[in-house]
Amino acid sequence: MTFTAIDFETAISFHPCSVGIVTVQDGIIVDEYVSLIQPPNNSYSPYTIAVHGITPADTRYAPTFLDVFPEIKKRLKGQIVVAHNESFDRSVFQKSMALHDMNYQDLQLAEKWECTVKLYRAKGLKPTTLKDCCRVMNIKLQHHEALSDARACAKLYIAHLKGV
Repeated sequence: MTFTAIDFETAISFHPCSVGIVTVQDGIIVDEYVSLIQPPNNSYSPYTIAVHGITPADTRYAPTFLDVFPEIKKRLKGQIVVAHNESFDRSVFQKSMALHDMNYQDLQLAEKWECTVKLYRAKGLKPTTLKDCCRVMNIKLQHHEALSDARACAKLYIAHLKGV
């Protein structure tokens, strides 16, 4: 019941523009962190803006991935990490680290993270979007807001661990 849930919103390709992290100890949320992130050249795809509503104006003066990395590292290192569609969030994180010549192995994380999509699909839930899982589990969600998504993922994982 001790783990860290994470969610990234992206600007273009794998470049994050926001991160939300929720730390859970003994089944209780004990810490939350959220930050906008200025993507390289502050570039965005119109598609991603339509999804999450974050624009270049929002991140013009935001910290870069390098700036927020110490906070991410502090919360993730050596932890069980959970994400909804973990392969996406893990890929964003690993590629962002690689772009800055950082070694993912230094964080002592599992090769694959825990995935609430897979867990809830195995329970027979269809579809397994975060929005649908939260609706079924009666979890409040402001979808595509990184902290809300990470908090919802954490609550889904806690429910799973409790056998709900």
